[in-house]
Amino acid sequence: MKLGALAGILGCSLAGDPDVEITGVAGVEQAGPTEVTFLANPKYAARARHTRAAAILVSEPLGQAPPASLVSANPYLDFARALALFYQPPRPAAGIHPTAVIDPSASIGANAAIGAYTVIAEDVLIGADAVIHPHVVIYRGAVIGEEFYAHSHAVVREFCRLGNRVVLGNGVVVGGDGFGFAKDAEGRHIKIVQSGVTVIGDDVEIQSLSSIDRATVGETAVGEGTKIDSLVQVGHACTVGRHNIICAQTGLAGSSVLGDHVLLAGQVGVSGHLTIHDHAVVYAQSGIGGDVAAGTAVSGSPAFEAREWLRAITAFPKLPEILKTMRQLERRLREIEQTAPKTP
Repeated sequence: MKLGALAGILGCSLAGDPDVEITGVAGVEQAGPTEVTFLANPKYAARARHTRAAAILVSEPLGQAPPASLVSANPYLDFARALALFYQPPRPAAGIHPTAVIDPSASIGANAAIGAYTVIAEDVLIGADAVIHPHVVIYRGAVIGEEFYAHSHAVVREFCRLGNRVVLGNGVVVGGDGFGFAKDAEGRHIKIVQSGVTVIGDDVEIQSLSSIDRATVGETAVGEGTKIDSLVQVGHACTVGRHNIICAQTGLAGSSVLGDHVLLAGQVGVSGHLTIHDHAVVYAQSGIGGDVAAGTAVSGSPAFEAREWLRAITAFPKLPEILKTMRQLERRLREIEQTAPKTP
């Protein structure tokens, strides 16, 4: 593809030779003379001086050549769009592998690709254009929309409902039992039947080895457009809003509520029965024990306002020296008091 054609597809203005042949995209340090790269943050512009790329996606022209500049309002997004033009993951051919076990009562839409050793139980409904890789298991009564994509060893449990264009990574469990037990008079933990379901909205992606538990009663819900990283647990009866980002090793205890456009960075712990409101940002390794207001950024464990946390964490290494100074001042004050003349 010519660079000028790529600029037209992406809607970018071009400063450079439109006839350069482009064969792919790569990172700024790895890109070669027929590849496009990107620079999302202008403060790293110095790195672009050493790139071998034919062109670079930037928010403003670099003022140097080569490489050519593809000026974009959102270089990172357009880098992703360019990548999709040059690479598409392999899609299995439509058809059902002979080792797949599909109950006769299941309904599967047109153009499905169902891999080896897949098990689809009774009364399952799956929309058109599904791709189901080997060893996926879908329990009884699950309802799944169109363009479903499930990688190997993903599981959708009984009666759960998934929207259109849902992607499940390897080993994802949708609708596993919530962690609910009641203690009897003898101190034994008696399992509480998890009678609810999990409901996943359109355009949700859940990456490898994450678990979205079913509710004890009612439903656990994940809103449209939300993206969930690997090794995340969403506990029973949680409500996760639309277009959230939940990063790896985050855990939501039961009945947590997330608004829309919430960002939880890696290893965040949410204690449950609380609300993180719209557009809130929670930094990595934070512990959330209470509600988080809309549009705020918090950090730390227990979490509090992120700018205050930065000041606190900057002071933390200095605490031993501060303590030493305070003790010296206290001793000096006692000495002054002991030597000061006594008033009659």
